[in-house]
Amino acid sequence: MKPLPERPLTLTEIQDYVAEMEVERGFSDSTLLEQTLKLAEEIGEVCKAVRKQAALSVDPTSTVGGLGEELADVLIYLAAIANRSGIDLSQALRDKEAVNENRTWA
Repeated sequence: MKPLPERPLTLTEIQDYVAEMEVERGFSDSTLLEQTLKLAEEIGEVCKAVRKQAALSVDPTSTVGGLGEELADVLIYLAAIANRSGIDLSQALRDKEAVNENRTWA
């Protein structure tokens, strides 16, 4: 894989990169269910990273990366799930925010 550019990436670029990366690394056959379960596991690792960062107790036998690393894993799985479902995350964000603009926030 060519390295990611230094500039900020669009959601579309992230989705394209993840699709290419999955093919190259042999993950493209993973099912939507498998990717969703892996996303849930990664979210748990984000929680552990936050606990570690906040100096809260963490299972000493548990391996957890830094918060940035774990958030990147979540983003990768999120993009993979969107790709398998034919969802353009940029458009999904626009659509959801259009709905949210009409909500009352307490």
